[in-house]
Parts: sequence; structure tokens; C-alpha cells
Amino acid sequence: MEVKRRAVKNLVTKLSSVSEQTRTEAICELRLISKNDSDSRSLIGDAGAVPYLSESLYSSNKLAQENATATLHNLSISSKDLLMSTRGILDALSHALRNPSSPSVAQCAAATIFSLLTAESYRPIIGHKRDILFGLIDIIKSPNSDSRTVKDALKALFGIALYPLNRAQIIELGAVTPLFSLLCNDGRVGILEDVTAVIAQIAGCEESWEAFRKISGVGVLVDLLDSSTGSSSRTKENAVSALLNLVQYGVEETSNSVRGIVLGAVDGIIEVAENGTDKGRSKAMALLKIVDASSCMFQEEQMDCLSNHSL
Repeated sequence: MEVKRRAVKNLVTKLSSVSEQTRTEAICELRLISKNDSDSRSLIGDAGAVPYLSESLYSSNKLAQENATATLHNLSISSKDLLMSTRGILDALSHALRNPSSPSVAQCAAATIFSLLTAESYRPIIGHKRDILFGLIDIIKSPNSDSRTVKDALKALFGIALYPLNRAQIIELGAVTPLFSLLCNDGRVGILEDVTAVIAQIAGCEESWEAFRKISGVGVLVDLLDSSTGSSSRTKENAVSALLNLVQYGVEETSNSVRGIVLGAVDGIIEVAENGTDKGRSKAMALLKIVDASSCMFQEEQMDCLSNHSL
């Protein structure tokens, strides 16, 4: 271990070199070490590499920026506190998201953010950084983003949305339209599952109904529950979760509107209730109870109307 420590310290010392080539070569070596030897990650962090790596995210040198973001991603797996305590790290990751020298830079930056978000205490902090949200939303908006980058951006948005107070801001910054655009137009493997997971989370706030209504989002979620669409079981569970959140977090008028639309998806909800995961079945049963209550109210209203008409 002492040999590793000295080798890492020597490389980190080179990160402060006036020679760009020396710095870049050291970053490339640190990337390989952090990738292939998990024990070395704490040594790299303890040697003081993170501030230099963070600064390298602003580099115009493609090789340096690529390897710095990849190294930070590797370090984030086991050194989250160290990264988050580094001044300016979130601004640097935001810059890499929005000004990547290559697709791998944006992908690694999004993956690093998601890794940091697995620590619950960091979700409100990261969600407060609007530039990070803009960067992630820009990735899912762009038709040129590769699937791996999109998936990591969606995972990061999901992690941010796990903190309830972040959901309204994600909607405010314009995420709903590109999310549903991906849902309707992107057929890449795994994208539908990830995008519906994000939609289900952001549905859990009062602001979601108006944003979903403008683009007929509730109807799209209902369609996913139709067996003819061929949606995966995970996609259907996410659709159920989104509809349930819309009802539970919406005001009374919103809830009534959602209930009326959801009445057309009862068969799909029953399928999830019978065949889904434990969590999926629980949510489907909760939604069925709401739909059943709504149906009973509708029938009572019809009976009242008929009774009044006969009088």
C-alpha cells in the first residue's frame, strides 16, 4: 500500500506542473489507476487530486477534460464527501455538462452527478444548482446526444427529483416537454424505462398537473398501460406511479380530472396489480381504489340525474 501511496502522490504532484503535457499525462494515468484499482481511489483523493481534476474540467484540452471527468466519476463511487467538500466542484461539473469537448465528457459528468446523488443529503444541494439542471435538460433535449449520455442524464434527473422540493424547479426549467418527447419518439433500449421513472417522480408535486395537461401527458401515460403498446412491465409500473402521484399531489379539481382519464386504463392497472413487483402492485392497488371510488361517484351522479329527470 505504501508503494501505491508514493506512486499516486508523485502523479498528483505533477498536476500542478506548468507543463500542460505533464499535467495531461498525469491525469490519464490517474484515470487508469482509479478505474482498475478501487483501493487507489481514496489514496488519490487523500493526495489532493480533486481540486486539480475539478479545474481540469475547464480545460480546452480534450484529452485532459475527458480523463479528468472520468477520474472524478471513479472517485465519486467511494469519495463522495471529499468531492462535495471541494470548492467549485458542482460548477465545474456543470461546465463539463454544458461545454463538453466530447460526448464522453458530458456522459461522465452526468454519471458523476448521479453518483453523488445516491447520498440523500446531497440531493437538495445539487438540485439547487440551476446550471446543472439546465445542462441535464439540454442533454435530453438534443437529438445528437448518444443513448448512454441520455440515460445518465435521466438517472441524474431522477436522483434530483427524489428530493420533493426539487420537483417544481425541474418542471419550471422546462423538463416536461423533452421528457415526454423522449417517451413518444425515442425507441432506444432502456430509455423508456428511465424517462418514465423521472416522469413518475416529478409528478409528485402540485405544479405537475398543469405542465402535463399542456402536452396531454396524462393521456400518454394511460396509453402506456394499454397492452397493445407493448410497454415493458417497468414502464407500466412507472406510468401507474406517475398517475397515482398526480392524483395524490394535485388539488381536488386536478385529482378529479386525472381520475376521469384514468378510468380508461383500468385493465392495464389491474395487470400491474396482479403481475408487478411488490412496490408496483401496492401503487396499482392504491390507484384502483381511487378509480373505483371515482366510478362509484360517477354512477351516483348519473342516478341523481335520472331521478331528477323523471320527476
